Amino acid sequence: MTLQIELSGIQKHYGAYHALRGIDIAIPKGQFVALVGPSGCGKSSLLRTLAGLETISSGTIRIEGEDITRQPPRMRDIAMVFQSYALYPHMTVEKNLTYSLRLKGVSKAEARRKAEEIAQITGLTTLLARYPRELSGGQRQRVAMGRAIIRNPKAFLFDEPLSNLDAALRVHMRAEIRKLHNSLGATSVYVTHDQIEAMTMADHVVVMRAGVIEQQGAPLELYDRPVNRFVAGFIGSPAMNFVAAIAAEDGRTLVLNFGGKSEPQTIMSPVAFTPGARVTVGIRPEHITLAPPGSSTITLPVGIVETTGSATSVTTATQPEMTVALQGRSNVKAGDSVGFNIDPASLHLFDHETEQRL
Repeated sequence: MTLQIELSGIQKHYGAYHALRGIDIAIPKGQFVALVGPSGCGKSSLLRTLAGLETISSGTIRIEGEDITRQPPRMRDIAMVFQSYALYPHMTVEKNLTYSLRLKGVSKAEARRKAEEIAQITGLTTLLARYPRELSGGQRQRVAMGRAIIRNPKAFLFDEPLSNLDAALRVHMRAEIRKLHNSLGATSVYVTHDQIEAMTMADHVVVMRAGVIEQQGAPLELYDRPVNRFVAGFIGSPAMNFVAAIAAEDGRTLVLNFGGKSEPQTIMSPVAFTPGARVTVGIRPEHITLAPPGSSTITLPVGIVETTGSATSVTTATQPEMTVALQGRSNVKAGDSVGFNIDPASLHLFDHETEQRL
């Protein structure tokens, strides 16, 4: 496995603010890596330090084994695609694509040949003579990607490139970007706050919070075995349900605390606890099913039912609320008291105090 990008011990301070705290990431050649986390977690700062737009306070950045920590952006051979497209409005699509080549002194004929080649890859062949104002949002984003591709860089950096697009176009462009990545054999680092983008596009997901990497790995590794409550709640849609619980005398029965006037509910734990131990139980909405009469794990009142035709979302009238994701349609109605089944093997258990996985 050839490493394309290595980030070691990256620290970044903005005055007294500590934005990045000892970041370590190793990216093999050809891998698609997504940096994901809430606003202010440091993902964009990390991308900008990789691009050379920000200087790091300490640490090392290597590309293909070469230390580029103090190199200016133009020396790093990295192409960046921004959220804002950053196209030149007075230039045609062709001239936007070939701008970097013309700066390097490439001949007009060669630049045009390259532009036509990239236009074919990105679906812009019929748009080369148009100006950015004559393009849709998705077409502009394709031009921005084409302008990056034409440079044949060592790595592509994407800074929330789909944030300005509507929902349907975002789904389409997710597939377009991943298809381009595969066809080019590129190494890509993609910043997003949308965990669905990260899960569906990336080979490797890095979850960040407050300048620290909470967990990194393959998307399904993070989904199946989140290291703490934060990652568990961030990865997966709808988000994981969390309920406080106390271990009963047998150590295997967990008494769920829904508060208020809710009837006491219990669930079996896949592991044994000391009686009286406080635990946070995590349950993914898609791992809860409707129970046949008389065989339910828990019984809860229903507050809201939402249906899309192909799926039904049920929200319980409890504190905390529980979201249940059902496939297909359901006869469940608001106000019903409904039995649900939960397989103990699908539970995620976290320490009540530290929030770390047990």
